[in-house]
Amino acid sequence: MTDSISLPAHHWPALEPGWVWLCGAGPGDPGLLTLHALNALRQADVIVYDALVDERILDWAPTAEKIYAGKRGGKPSAKQRDISLRLVELAQAGRRVLRLKGGDPFVFGRGGEEAQTLVQHGVRVRIIPGISAGIGGLAYAGIPVTHRDVNQSVTFVTGHDQSGATPSSLDWAAISRGSQVIVIYMGIKHASAIADALLAAGRAVDEPVAVVAGATTPSQKVLETRLDRMAEDIEHTKLEPPAIICIGRAALMRQVLDWQGQLAGEAPRDLDPLGRGRPAEQG
Repeated sequence: MTDSISLPAHHWPALEPGWVWLCGAGPGDPGLLTLHALNALRQADVIVYDALVDERILDWAPTAEKIYAGKRGGKPSAKQRDISLRLVELAQAGRRVLRLKGGDPFVFGRGGEEAQTLVQHGVRVRIIPGISAGIGGLAYAGIPVTHRDVNQSVTFVTGHDQSGATPSSLDWAAISRGSQVIVIYMGIKHASAIADALLAAGRAVDEPVAVVAGATTPSQKVLETRLDRMAEDIEHTKLEPPAIICIGRAALMRQVLDWQGQLAGEAPRDLDPLGRGRPAEQG
């Protein structure tokens, strides 16, 4: 990857000195970057980037200073306050600052906190959304997060809170009752507790589950299991974060829509995994 990719003709916004653009880099695959993000990379003096940003993306900004500000559970990480104030410092020094975050900056990315800090210190900001792993990562695994024969609702939750524990504020019983499909970010370390909470709330023991680790990257791995075996199977297969968990019948669609497997020559496992008994084009 180089800086030779040309942007199409458009009135692209200018990243001015003293501004910070908070930008989502998508779930991993550099090709999922938006054009606004590419425009930002071309103009930034300094890029403050997270652990989940594919470093190949940084090659599109060959002259910018790169500052790593990654945070990973259980590992030494920069403090959020220090990151936010560093962005303020860089902007007040007249730098053109790009804050590059994995996925979407406003989806479990603490982008709202950083943007608020900047505005409170008089720094101008622009928000550039990105493809969130809970949607794009599942799509790469062949799982549509919504399907009219499966769900009219989907709930996105985080699998850990600021302390790294399972969020105590989540009403798992209400989530279980209210959403046909549940998508959990950062949850594999607490998969056992999550499964227990959902089973206690009445979810079926054999409810389909898919766990997508390293979504959209060359190291992507997908585990297909069921709710009562989810934690055991995650441990057995040694899946590591980052990972997305999808709980619900939408996970069955991978049996027909595993497009990456089909590119590798595999046949669909089941053309009608939801048991509709009729062609998909028939309502």
